[in-house]
Amino acid sequence: MPRVVSDGGESIDTDVASRTSSHRRVDSVQHGHGYKVGVPPKKSLFAEFSDAVKETFFADDPLRQYKDLPRSKKIWLGLQQVFPVLDWGRNYSLGKFKGDLIAGLTIASLCIPQDIGYSKLANLPPQVGLYSSFVPPLIYAAMGSSRDIAIGPVAVVSLLLGTLLQNEIDPNTHPLEYRRLAYTATFFAGITQAALGFFRLGFIIEFLSHAAIVGFMAGAAITIALQQLKGFLGIAHFTKKSDIVSVMESVWGNVHHGWNWQTILIGASFLAFLLVAKYIGKKNKRLFWVSAIAPLISVIISTFFVYITRADKHGVSIVKNIKKGINPPSVSLIYFSGPYLATGFRVGAVAGMIGLTEAIAIGRTFAALKDYQIDGNKEMVALGTMNIVGSMTSCYVATGSFSRSAVNYMAGCKTAVSNVVMAIVVMLTLLLITPLFKYTPNAILSSIIISAVLGLIDYESAYLIWKVDKLDFLACLGAFIGVIFSSVEYGLLIAVAISLAKILLQVTRPRTALLGNLPRTTIYRNVEQYPDATKVPGVLIVRVDSAIYFTNSNYVKERILRWLRDEEEQQQDQKLSEIEFLIVELSPVIDIDTSGIHALEELLKALEKRKIQLVLANPGPVVIQKLRSAKFTDLIGEDKIFLTVSDAVKKFAPKVVDNV
Repeated sequence: MPRVVSDGGESIDTDVASRTSSHRRVDSVQHGHGYKVGVPPKKSLFAEFSDAVKETFFADDPLRQYKDLPRSKKIWLGLQQVFPVLDWGRNYSLGKFKGDLIAGLTIASLCIPQDIGYSKLANLPPQVGLYSSFVPPLIYAAMGSSRDIAIGPVAVVSLLLGTLLQNEIDPNTHPLEYRRLAYTATFFAGITQAALGFFRLGFIIEFLSHAAIVGFMAGAAITIALQQLKGFLGIAHFTKKSDIVSVMESVWGNVHHGWNWQTILIGASFLAFLLVAKYIGKKNKRLFWVSAIAPLISVIISTFFVYITRADKHGVSIVKNIKKGINPPSVSLIYFSGPYLATGFRVGAVAGMIGLTEAIAIGRTFAALKDYQIDGNKEMVALGTMNIVGSMTSCYVATGSFSRSAVNYMAGCKTAVSNVVMAIVVMLTLLLITPLFKYTPNAILSSIIISAVLGLIDYESAYLIWKVDKLDFLACLGAFIGVIFSSVEYGLLIAVAISLAKILLQVTRPRTALLGNLPRTTIYRNVEQYPDATKVPGVLIVRVDSAIYFTNSNYVKERILRWLRDEEEQQQDQKLSEIEFLIVELSPVIDIDTSGIHALEELLKALEKRKIQLVLANPGPVVIQKLRSAKFTDLIGEDKIFLTVSDAVKKFAPKVVDNV
């Protein structure tokens, strides 16, 4: 029974392949021991367009589960899609609640002091930070698909809002207008997030690469930590700028008359305590609760110490009054018109995208650890809805917090009910004990934020990026430098710009490779990767590793001709036989446009002048269909298009194949 070895090294029973193909309507004919390239049935314009739309926006085929179901079940299934709690809530048990209760209480002890600190980072009253850990988690628990993510304000988004909004309105002289702008930005952050999910445009956030996020987060962490020097050192008059030069000038400018030694003592002591607690929790996973409750313990002890010593009378800055009560409505405070509408939309869109990126990355990380799937589009709709509702209930932008989610995961959460428990604890705090935070020193909040953001500096990932891809590292470094030396928005802009530049570089300058034959096989591989691969006398084999579009078609043609020139010069020096055939391996070429076909036509003409024949190997279904539509197959000849490189070599250099 005849067998043939494919380019991938697989042995194929040709009789079986022949019998199988007889049952299909395929435009292919037998050629020797192999087959010519098949041409798929031509699709109509509408079919091509609908397939493209489906793959772009509905790759997961979300409607497949609704097929052949009665209307009542479709409605119920649709409600479950919007509110996943209706699905997992049916199987909820007391055992799961025990895990969620412990996790919820643990993350509540972490979130309360963090929320107060993050609200100051956003230049908002401390109660607004607590509001943002009450309403949004409740909405997410009903609509979110992640079991582990913990919702609330986060450092990076708080810094982003605080930096961008204070450029428009001074939070000290116009606190109400500033708060209104913050609610407006939150509203549009939610609209942006929900719209991306509803219209299934989540792929847009993928333009912010992992490397860019690593650099951006590290830069933001350093910027946030530097901003906390105001509270840590007790400086009253501090710069509003966030770049490292301005901050350090402000710090050293106040060294003789602006620093307060009592504040520094409190801040340094408790920062050391928090870092030790974090180290203990990291070293022993069973003691995760030590680092989780350390911030709340710090707040309680420092508040008591300041109260009994009246350190606030000696220059120690304190939180003062936190408004008691749960979230008041704020719909009437949102700017739906006027000059601040555009600003709110711009800032909200940026904050919404950053919040989405962080939340989805966190959700996917913990979903992988527990081996379940989250729906990115559902997550966007859930996050967007909670921020829209939050903007109407005196909250600012909330998203998934990595530190809280990690604690939530390690505390043994089972479902999103842990967010509900956390929200109830925050509600009770707002109703009952906010006056107790009056004497909490700002230095403690600064210490809590500094210890929290240090975890955002992922130097191990940065080093790995450097080792793997230098262009990726450039995006990482650009984002980092942009954030610390300019501002958060410029750092983000640099990160996106470098990531897009990398994509354009890869598209316009695709890789090509010279192929050779692996000894005693019919496999052809890159001669740089496989030094043992030998070139075929009289034949040059080149592989193009990208789609051929108008952006790179001329480069591909010129690069192939350069391979040819280099090979001809080398053969002249070594007095080898002249090249008679150029085989272009098209396996990686997933698509080609009219510019690409025109480039192949020009390549064909250039080769004809040198009396070299052009041969194509293994063009894909889209490529061969377009080549036929453009009549390039008639121009080159059907006998010059082969299924594999080995088939082409067997036809034009049979002596090489005979020696295999």
